[in-house]
Amino acid sequence: MGSWHEQRLRVRYEETDTMGVVYYAKFLVWLEVGRVGLLRDIGFGYSEWVKREIQFPVVQAHADYKASARFDDVILVKTKIASIGNKSIRFENEVYKLPEMKLLATGHTVHALMNKHGSTVPFSPELRERLTSS
Repeated sequence: MGSWHEQRLRVRYEETDTMGVVYYAKFLVWLEVGRVGLLRDIGFGYSEWVKREIQFPVVQAHADYKASARFDDVILVKTKIASIGNKSIRFENEVYKLPEMKLLATGHTVHALMNKHGSTVPFSPELRERLTSS
């Protein structure tokens, strides 16, 4: 659906476990970093969602791990909008170690679109257009 957004990161020491590799849950944090960057770059960052009193909590998260990362590695997180339903959105991700572009993980998250009262709501035509044109 959308084009890939790229976000570079450097593995921090606190992201590693006692074996010296990135703790698996940190990959989910990196998916969020990619998602936030994508939305910001298309002009619809989190502050815009807050102004419109829209929330989109994660209702599903999935990751397939292919290889490890270690402290100070440079990471590339690729994120795109995979699909937009009536009341949900799915982001796809790929995580690579640079410079060799070694695939470390793939994953996705699904988010429900909710109002400030916690009820699901449909995407407005304007919001759908803005997200699909990215």
